[in-house]
Amino acid sequence: MEIFQFFVDYKEMIYFIALAVFVGVEVIGGVPTVLHTPLMSGANAIHGVVVVGAIIVMLDTEPDNYIGLVLGFLAVILGTLNVVGGFVVTDRMLEMFKKK
Repeated sequence: MEIFQFFVDYKEMIYFIALAVFVGVEVIGGVPTVLHTPLMSGANAIHGVVVVGAIIVMLDTEPDNYIGLVLGFLAVILGTLNVVGGFVVTDRMLEMFKKK
């Protein structure tokens, strides 16, 4: 029953997130294939904001809230992998344009 109350209390936020997902899919779907990889690698490199946000949220989490701490830890790990992957892909693309 608490789940239903959560959805009732935060329905505006849920609508906003759902709308953001649909708009994001449409925007990314409209990008030509040639530009997709450079844009995504740059976006993944900027993804460091998520890592900082996850760390801030983990700092405000109660020590006995294990679910929150585990989810925050996973957010930090996955965000870090995304940032590193973005830099690796960007570096490989820049290597293609260097003279041999």
